[in-house]
Amino acid sequence: MRNVKFAEFETTPRPVVAIGNSFGAADAIAPHKHDRSQLVYAVAGMMTVGTEQGRWVVPSGRAVWIPSGVIHELRMMARVETITIWIDPRHADRLPTSCQVVEVSALVHNLLHEAVEIAPEYDALGRDGHLMALLLHELRHLPALPLCLPFPQDARLARRCRLFLKHPKSSDTIDQWCADLSMSRRAFTRLFRKESGMSFSVWRQQACLVAALPRLAAGEPVTVIALDLGYESPAAFTTMFKRLQGVPPKLFSRTKPKERKPFVSAPRM
Repeated sequence: MRNVKFAEFETTPRPVVAIGNSFGAADAIAPHKHDRSQLVYAVAGMMTVGTEQGRWVVPSGRAVWIPSGVIHELRMMARVETITIWIDPRHADRLPTSCQVVEVSALVHNLLHEAVEIAPEYDALGRDGHLMALLLHELRHLPALPLCLPFPQDARLARRCRLFLKHPKSSDTIDQWCADLSMSRRAFTRLFRKESGMSFSVWRQQACLVAALPRLAAGEPVTVIALDLGYESPAAFTTMFKRLQGVPPKLFSRTKPKERKPFVSAPRM
């Protein structure tokens, strides 16, 4: 099915339903949640997914996993084509309990394109049912990608993190943040790691990456992006980017990243 509203099929008595949709550049879907889990595959274009726990960037050729009941919003960075599979949570065992961006294998890519042509109430015991079952099975083997930026639960840190995202700078220091928050360095580093699950320097680097991806997708020069983000040179930015994504920034939109950790259930952030 294509360009239909999922609400019309949310109670369809099948474990998996697939829908294809098209979105315009700058389209946004306000915060909402679903009773079913979903995998949203960006066939073309780039989008971001936001929750109270963090932000995820979903480039073309990748997908984002959103568990049932999670309040989330979507924003399109360009014209976007998606295929979304909606999964009854009773059939989502051994899948993550938090949002993740994942690499999409060639097999899953082909299965998704087949699934979107299948009617909602397919024959569960026929070819369509077996195809959907294989697709559901393969989801458990997709590698997760480091395209997440977790937000702390502490209100002070969360506000400071969101402020940083408006004007991200790789040169920001712990001492600057401590002064802004009236915290000691020791208290800040402990709280930041506890709340975000990573050190400040790693989070800052990840935030710069998340800020850079939509700009790269829009065709902005690497040099301009690197200098705007406070890197001393485009080479320094490229080194960071390649270390995290497996390819240099100029190739990211055309080349799939190297395989990461298995797509398995992750702890909540």
